[in-house]
Amino acid sequence: MNEPQVAFLCLYLLYITIILFFQHTLIMYPFRLLTTFLHELSHAIACWITCGDVRSIRVFENEGGVTSYVGGCRILIIPAGYVGAALWGSVFVMFSGGRKTATGAAGVLVAMLLISLCYAPNRTMVCLNVCYAIVTSVCIYLEWFVFTPILNFVVLFYGAFVGIHAIYDTYSDTIRRSILQSDAYACYEVCPCCLPRCVGVQWAILNGVLQVLAIWIAMVQLSEECEDAGWWECMNGVVGGNDLWDVDGVKHTLEDW
Repeated sequence: MNEPQVAFLCLYLLYITIILFFQHTLIMYPFRLLTTFLHELSHAIACWITCGDVRSIRVFENEGGVTSYVGGCRILIIPAGYVGAALWGSVFVMFSGGRKTATGAAGVLVAMLLISLCYAPNRTMVCLNVCYAIVTSVCIYLEWFVFTPILNFVVLFYGAFVGIHAIYDTYSDTIRRSILQSDAYACYEVCPCCLPRCVGVQWAILNGVLQVLAIWIAMVQLSEECEDAGWWECMNGVVGGNDLWDVDGVKHTLEDW
């Protein structure tokens, strides 16, 4: 491993340690609300993708939330909450390594925070979204005009917390206990072939895989082989078969063979 990869892993492990120790304290309360927002936003995105109509997106002080919608494919909208929050976390982690990718991830988050305010938000969600939009925008400004790196650290923390908390929420709400109002029970009502706790286990496993995959992609992006390659060029080389890896000190692509 090179120096950036070691630094990334050490910082990620440091974040995870802090998160596990302080996850349920007041310090992490705003980040738990952010995870709830991304959970509800994921329901909304799944509704939009399946041609449904979102009526409201709301986040409450007790860290709960609700997305009201009409139409759409319910069997896809229901699991989008827990899985979608984990997906957001994985995206933040995998894009945190580069300056431009971290800026892109932060910019998309700010856009989603502001767009969601058009869907009948409650007071808690308005305060949450405005504050996060301001803080994240300030970090983007500082990154490009004052000091770098700073946005990489912020985006990585967002990803680590949201990803880990999404896994914990999935376990707490769908595996450890079975609640009639939970997404897992709603999924069971639509597709009774799988019990609510079994649904929760599948979601938890998928959420864990997403976080591990994000770490792997981030490590690939920070490798020496991808140093001079763009994000998509690097991933196309690794996943698509145009290998950029060194063989006897010489870089080869698939066409060379």
